Amino acid sequence: MMKIVHSYWAYLVLLILVLAVVNALIGMSKKKPFAEKDLRISLFALIVTHIQLLIGLGWYFMSPWYKSMKEIGVDTSNRLLAIEHPLMMLVGIIFITIGWTKHKKQTTDAGKFKSLAIFYGIGLLLILARIPWQQWPIFS
Repeated sequence: MMKIVHSYWAYLVLLILVLAVVNALIGMSKKKPFAEKDLRISLFALIVTHIQLLIGLGWYFMSPWYKSMKEIGVDTSNRLLAIEHPLMMLVGIIFITIGWTKHKKQTTDAGKFKSLAIFYGIGLLLILARIPWQQWPIFS
């Protein structure tokens, strides 16, 4: 059940994160004022990624392959799920969190959009790089 929740919540995470990055890029390129809507989009992206982290950590430590990994170690077939995916997701979420923090310290609208676009964009790319696509419900 936890794996299913983690997998389907990931669709929401990607949708909102892409929306936040595109919104920041549009705001930056069109020199728009940073409005309440922009704040809400970026905050919602931050929240859903952190919820996904919590769900993922729960699934990671409850999964049957985690228990077997402790006994026999990690082989190359399990490396993506056991090490690469969790580590890259954590690093991606760290970038998103840094972006949120940095955008709050900016005094200009352009600076806010730029911080969000850069850090949320890097976070999105890192997340996309290590999603186990073959494990997703739509692909399996």
